[in-house]
Amino acid sequence: MKKIVFIIALCTIFFGKVTAQQTPAKAQSEAITITGATAHIGNGEVIENSILIFEKGKITAIGANGSASAKGTVIDASGKHVYPGFIAPNSTLGLVEIGAVRATDDDSEIGNYNPHIRSIIAYNAESKIVESMRPNGVLMAQITPRGGRISGTSSIVQLDAWNWEDATIKVDDGIHINWPSSFTRGRWWLGEEPGYKPNKKYVEQITKLVDFIHQSKASIKSNTTTGNLPHLAMKGIFDGSKTLFIHVNTEKEILDVLNFSKENNIKKIVLVGAYEAYKVAAQLKQNNVPVLTTRTHSTPRQEDEDYDLPYKNAKLLMDAGVLVALQNSGQMERANARNLPFQAGTVAAHGLDKEKALQLITGNSAKILGIDNSTGTLEIGKDATLFISIGDALDMRTNQLEKAFIQGRDISLESHQTKLWKRYSEKYTK
Repeated sequence: MKKIVFIIALCTIFFGKVTAQQTPAKAQSEAITITGATAHIGNGEVIENSILIFEKGKITAIGANGSASAKGTVIDASGKHVYPGFIAPNSTLGLVEIGAVRATDDDSEIGNYNPHIRSIIAYNAESKIVESMRPNGVLMAQITPRGGRISGTSSIVQLDAWNWEDATIKVDDGIHINWPSSFTRGRWWLGEEPGYKPNKKYVEQITKLVDFIHQSKASIKSNTTTGNLPHLAMKGIFDGSKTLFIHVNTEKEILDVLNFSKENNIKKIVLVGAYEAYKVAAQLKQNNVPVLTTRTHSTPRQEDEDYDLPYKNAKLLMDAGVLVALQNSGQMERANARNLPFQAGTVAAHGLDKEKALQLITGNSAKILGIDNSTGTLEIGKDATLFISIGDALDMRTNQLEKAFIQGRDISLESHQTKLWKRYSEKYTK
């Protein structure tokens, strides 16, 4: 019996070491001052040789060095850079750990109309993938469900927490609709031509969606709390307390979405993906509709498109006056979310001003997600969610974080990946 207990104890210690996560940082206990760094505010402004002070998790001073007196612990960041924490919208971080293991996959629900499904309660704050975001400066994310016509409700979190309650920045910020596609691809395995062809059920699918909207309005108008739960969950998009995120791509579909939102008096919409949004940018600006663009690091979808269209898509929209931010949905989206700053760097390399490119993952993201009153830029009164980088954080060669803070808490930048890097970097040095 003693031998069995001893073996169990050894296994517990061993596996504990293998699977242990970083302990979330403690609340800020004293003022911290960062001096000498180039401060990238996140709204297009830059302050050379800056001073930044934060206390109790909030920024209390920022300006040119000497404009305020240092307090508490002083960090000399001369020659380095300070950035607001990067934000990853429309992400399934923390909802899936290993795609091939069903028990770790919780990003979608059975059924087609699920506005009442809340992604936040499935969020795993101890995910090793979440942990791997922080060394690249990705410190916040919008946790978003997938699947069905209406996937469910997203929430916004910071990426250093004990559980989903601790992680939450904004609960149930929006509902996500997957707009019907006006085209389908031929199924080659059934002997069909592999190219695009019109979706014959497009109008029917939209009609079903509109019927659901009308039924929801009727349920809400009946003023009952015991009615159809999915219908009642739609209330926020009619009274403006929630944003309707519509995942859509082609020019025709986007124009149909604009008509849909007007006809149904939906207060706030955001287009997600919107691959051909640049073709109708004037209409989007006129209707004040923001866009979370298709992943920058992707290939053109049509043979006659510019080879670099995905790289300059965000710039085309910004030049037209549309509010734009980057998102990373697609193949291997969770692991690739840490590359968000380098996607912004690619947009900058294809013509957009570097500080405007930074806005695509900071200030603009915060505005679109409705959290710009507390985060997204380095401004007095906002959360001290920021980091110090040795060099340009939008360049993978110089994005090397020395310090990172979430709401003033000095967080760990260690992860299973940094541990492996250190281990193998020393392999041939001994």
